[in-house]
Amino acid sequence: MTTHRPRPTAALAAALTGLAMLLTGCSGASGGKIEQVNIGYFPNLTHAPGLIADAEGTFVEKFGTLNLKVSTKSFNAGPDVIQAILSGSLDISYIGPNPTVTAYIQSQGDGIRVIAGSTSGGAFLVVKPEITSAAQLKGRKLATPQLGNTQDIALRYWLKQQNLTATEDGGGDVSILPQANSAAVQAFSTGSIDGAWVPEPYASKLVAAGGKVLVDEKSLWPDGQFVTTNVIARTAFVEQHPDAVRAFIEAHLDALAEIKDDPEKAQADVAGQIQKITGQETTADSLKASWKNLDFTADPLASTLKESADHAAAVGLLPNKPTDGFAKLWDLTALNDALTARGQQKVGS
Repeated sequence: MTTHRPRPTAALAAALTGLAMLLTGCSGASGGKIEQVNIGYFPNLTHAPGLIADAEGTFVEKFGTLNLKVSTKSFNAGPDVIQAILSGSLDISYIGPNPTVTAYIQSQGDGIRVIAGSTSGGAFLVVKPEITSAAQLKGRKLATPQLGNTQDIALRYWLKQQNLTATEDGGGDVSILPQANSAAVQAFSTGSIDGAWVPEPYASKLVAAGGKVLVDEKSLWPDGQFVTTNVIARTAFVEQHPDAVRAFIEAHLDALAEIKDDPEKAQADVAGQIQKITGQETTADSLKASWKNLDFTADPLASTLKESADHAAAVGLLPNKPTDGFAKLWDLTALNDALTARGQQKVGS
């Protein structure tokens, strides 16, 4: 297994960072020691940087400079990640904006921090070909990954704008049946559901199974930019282990660099990881078709996360918005330090 190597200037910065990490050891403000970092991601194309960093062994390499082990775990949707993060069994995870908001509110602004962006775009409503308008969805069954996850909120908000109802228990004008993305593809193929609002590569898999795109979520956002995936970490982990956070960021940025510099290798890494986790093969053609629908970026696109929170509130899945206006949500210190070291532009919240 080969590991993506940064450019010479990045290599020098990474070497200096690694030396600093070795000198300081993995202890933080509270002086607590850790032996392992627990990282989460989904087997989705929208989580490609995490899948690549795992496939390439970059997580192991970067955390190895701190004598830390790495454990990665795959999830199907955001709510399960939030439970793991807030319980302390997960340290860092790739996740969508709406579960991020939920975790921030549930922990009263103290539980999590967004430490980087990852992905924009790549979510679609794919339906049976005979469905050509929103009105024709009345009485139909649609799938989302999980109640309250990013795509679930997007579908419910869009339906509300079309004057269609969808209750949390599957009732209303349109029945929403949350299920694993791979299960939704199978259900669509057998005719059990009429469509699904899902991320890539599952949207392209639905199209390959005979579906058609009714809504490209990118078309609903100004300039087509909206956060599909960002990276969160436990606040205590960020505060107590800044060296470990920096190690993660270095691995994340290496993965983003591979996506930019060697997309074919990046796609192969992602396909391999998805197959390893789900048992489903992603063909090269379908992967290329999906890939062009995504923008991978370290910028967390903070303003679009705030708007996603408004959408969740509008459909009744976010009863209380934070009174601080998300003032503490983003901590991009490690990210911007790493970007600067690589000669790249800082991002802002």
